[in-house]
Amino acid sequence: MVEIKSQPTYFVAFLKTRFTSIDEVKAKMPDALATHLSRSNELHRHGKVLMAGAFRSNPGESVTTMAVFYSREDAEEYVRGDPFVINGMVSDWHIEEWANILRE
Repeated sequence: MVEIKSQPTYFVAFLKTRFTSIDEVKAKMPDALATHLSRSNELHRHGKVLMAGAFRSNPGESVTTMAVFYSREDAEEYVRGDPFVINGMVSDWHIEEWANILRE
């Protein structure tokens, strides 16, 4: 397990996909999903991705995911190498700087 270090700023990548459900992702692009999950877990093991996942609160809307990083460079690398981005299945993405108020 990777130890999460506390710092004043993190970077959060948001990706809006062209899918309306995780089931649609699984049915239409199972290989890309497997690569996405494997890559995300590998980058997490190497301390680049702190956490990542899909939002589940908007059924029927575009599946949106997010991932948290220590640096903007890691966030940009993650997005540009994501198989869904590479295959044109992400309609929009952006990275936001996030201020951490917890210091312990």
